[in-house]
Amino acid sequence: MNRLAALERWVSLELGMAPASILPASEDASFRRYFRVTFDGRTAIVMDAPPEHEDCAPFVRVAEIFAAATVNVPSILAKDLKQGFLLLTDFGSKTYRQALESERADIIYREAIDALVRIQTASQDGMLPAYDHALLRREVDLFPAWYVNRQLCASLTVRQTEILNDVFERILARNLAEPRVYVHRDYHSRNLMFTDPNPGILDFQDAVHGPISYDLVSLLKDAYIEWPEQQVLDWCVRYWQRARSASLPVRADFGDFFTDFEWMGVQRHLKVLGIFARLWHRDGKDRYLADLPLVLRYLERTCARYRDLEPLARLLDELHERPLRQAESF
Repeated sequence: MNRLAALERWVSLELGMAPASILPASEDASFRRYFRVTFDGRTAIVMDAPPEHEDCAPFVRVAEIFAAATVNVPSILAKDLKQGFLLLTDFGSKTYRQALESERADIIYREAIDALVRIQTASQDGMLPAYDHALLRREVDLFPAWYVNRQLCASLTVRQTEILNDVFERILARNLAEPRVYVHRDYHSRNLMFTDPNPGILDFQDAVHGPISYDLVSLLKDAYIEWPEQQVLDWCVRYWQRARSASLPVRADFGDFFTDFEWMGVQRHLKVLGIFARLWHRDGKDRYLADLPLVLRYLERTCARYRDLEPLARLLDELHERPLRQAESF
């Protein structure tokens, strides 16, 4: 029995009836697929996560943790972890990215910031895997392995490898010095749904316990939509004020917090460049290639602002065969 037939059979057993329709709802960068099931005048979502590639258990666990934080996550109506099927409440099809065509960005992004603060306020040690040095380093190592080697078809020299390793360790040291909270890890406009209440939060199965600025970077330096830097700064200030009011352990000085935010962005953008390149070269998914220039632009802007990141800025110029920039940092 193929997976779609097995899914249809499982859904029918769980609902006690054959659904009127089972149609593709969305897919993501993993092996997971999502289907919208229509039955008895209602709809639900079925997650199909092939167990040889994906594990549904973390999704179930994080859904419970985030629901306890009083944010809007799907309810799990039925589950079969052995087969890799979950039946979930349906948040509809309008993502934050799509809602921006008709809704005021400032209002819905403030709601996303409020939800993020609630998640972080609920944080407890030992509940989620640690976003530690090993994991952060594995992520940035995707940059040379997939973006440099495969996307740019370049090979790092011994000198360039030494520069990159040195910069990586500086970045990770700053990241790991941040206070730790729950981290969704992909808190952006395609994983936030326009719902009541806002936002409906999806794709949280990879959540960890790590740097407090990480999810704010995902939200405000989104790989799929670019905001003016003044708007990003305004939302950062609003988050920082809201976090302090909630007694979250953000830096007492906003300038220090914003520097953490910027350096966390460097780690994330190096990772995302590697992931997007891997999705094409390994998995044949080319739709992420169009987003590479924006992610690279985020990375270059930040590197140009900080003296300790100047070696990475120059390396990026070398790799893209551009004239080496003059120092702009402070």
